[in-house]
Amino acid sequence: MKYIGELALYCALFTALVKAGVGNSALNGLFFYPEPVQERVYELGLTDRETVKRKRIRFMVPFVLIMAGALIGMVRVLNQVRDFRTAWLQSLFFLEGMNWYDGIVIDRLWVGNDPFWAIQGTEGIPYVQTWKQVLLKRSILSAVWFIGAGIAAGLVVIL
Repeated sequence: MKYIGELALYCALFTALVKAGVGNSALNGLFFYPEPVQERVYELGLTDRETVKRKRIRFMVPFVLIMAGALIGMVRVLNQVRDFRTAWLQSLFFLEGMNWYDGIVIDRLWVGNDPFWAIQGTEGIPYVQTWKQVLLKRSILSAVWFIGAGIAAGLVVIL
């Protein structure tokens, strides 16, 4: 039960970072949207590629560092793990939980149901992944996180 609570906090941090990153405008997170939506926004003159690229970097660098730091902190400090196998298993649990949380809760439920994410002028262009797309993307990322958990576990052990 302890790990479920920690996963809930980890996912809450994920959500808070996304909300902080987009602030009061979905345009701040345009880099999350599919290419057809981005292209339409550029055509409408609502923003430009350079601005989106800059915002993506400004968001992703701190996001990855904070999420990685939180993961390593939870496993190493909070759970006091020192061996690679346990660190890998815990890291995998948190990364997989975050992966599926992102696809189901963030992408499908929050983005798919909150009018905040609808960008004026892009009506009719799908911007929420279908369930099939979510399952495919999250399944691929599940395999990737086996490696990511190994990297996190290695950092846990050497720190």
